[in-house]
Amino acid sequence: MAKREQACNAALGDLVDYMKQDGVRVGILDSTNSSRTRRAHIRHVLQKDNKLKCKIIVLESVVDKEEVIEQNIRYIKRNAPDYEGRDDKEAMEDFHKRREMYMNVYEPVDESDGSHIKIINNQTFVVHNTGGYLPQKVVHFVMNLHSHPRVFYLSRHGQSEYNLLGKIGGDAGLTDAGLEYARRLAVFANDVVGKQVMKDEETGEEKKVPCPARLWTSTLRRTKETAQFIKKEVITAQKSDNGEELEWIQFQGRTRRNLDELYAGVCDGLTYAEIAEKFPEEFQRRQEDKLTYRYPRGESYMDVTLRLETIVLDIERTREPILIVGHQGIHRLLYAYFMGLPRDQAPFVSIPLNTVIELTPHAYGCDEKRYVLLSKEELLKDGQDEPVTSMPMKEKAESTQKKSSGEGKTYDFDPMNPPSF
Repeated sequence: MAKREQACNAALGDLVDYMKQDGVRVGILDSTNSSRTRRAHIRHVLQKDNKLKCKIIVLESVVDKEEVIEQNIRYIKRNAPDYEGRDDKEAMEDFHKRREMYMNVYEPVDESDGSHIKIINNQTFVVHNTGGYLPQKVVHFVMNLHSHPRVFYLSRHGQSEYNLLGKIGGDAGLTDAGLEYARRLAVFANDVVGKQVMKDEETGEEKKVPCPARLWTSTLRRTKETAQFIKKEVITAQKSDNGEELEWIQFQGRTRRNLDELYAGVCDGLTYAEIAEKFPEEFQRRQEDKLTYRYPRGESYMDVTLRLETIVLDIERTREPILIVGHQGIHRLLYAYFMGLPRDQAPFVSIPLNTVIELTPHAYGCDEKRYVLLSKEELLKDGQDEPVTSMPMKEKAESTQKKSSGEGKTYDFDPMNPPSF
């Protein structure tokens, strides 16, 4: 018990330090906190000892349906570091023992714990005394979460006429190379995004069968043209909650203005060389702080972060695979969020043309795969070699050093010096 108390206080110390940082508004203490005494201790440390002026919400997950328990155990076995390399039977037995031990000492959350949210079998929510703007945002976020495995795919539009000319923004159509990518993306959507592997119970043979899938694009011409060849067939699907069969229109497109590219304002339609020549002070300001820099009469990455909130919530709550055909700036922010990157790294994430990025979030991180559908060698000119780098020299040097030393993830391209918006 002494070691548990020590670990709890160490975690609380980290949380207090984090909450005292400038700009921090929400913190999460991830632990079981199974007794009222422990929960009261946490409240005292935060509000009395450290005088943090924060609202505290206790989040309790209750699972008493056997099928949900088994599903959760299988999911944890697949992803938890605790069970890496252990066989299924051993992992299941161990998890059941852990659960029984917690049940023996657990004291349910009630009104004495103050503001709280109860999640019952991932279906029913009980919200108690959670007033205020941020607490209500937390409630909304939690109610959109689910424990089902999910996957989504990020694809930039195919090469546009502006890409070819090195211009940013605009609403140009696709080049011939862009249309070729669109055709290949349609095949990928049908063969990968809209399929799932099922095992025949009698023969054990695995085969691909259609599964419901969604398609989102921005309102801009280049994303719509990229999605134009994707087939919209009617398939029979089952609701995951009650097994009821329904007709599903595969890849029924949804156009979303929130997915439109970062707006460059007065610089829209210019090349980076033209921006440096016409607006040298603005160009320099962007070099110094790409994250918060706002184009005159345009947007910054921080501005775009705000309008992507509803997109993130929709991704979190959606159970079907989603193919999002969007833009470099948008996908950088989505990628950084789900991969857990610091936001100041988001503007430098590599989101190349002609590539689909598959992301699979889970409780312990997010898995990534990249599929190159049209190689750079197949293009005579891709328009992505900027005349002037958009990365500040400090970050560029650090990125080059990191790549040469073999640190971090390995790509066949420089992930920290991509074509940039």
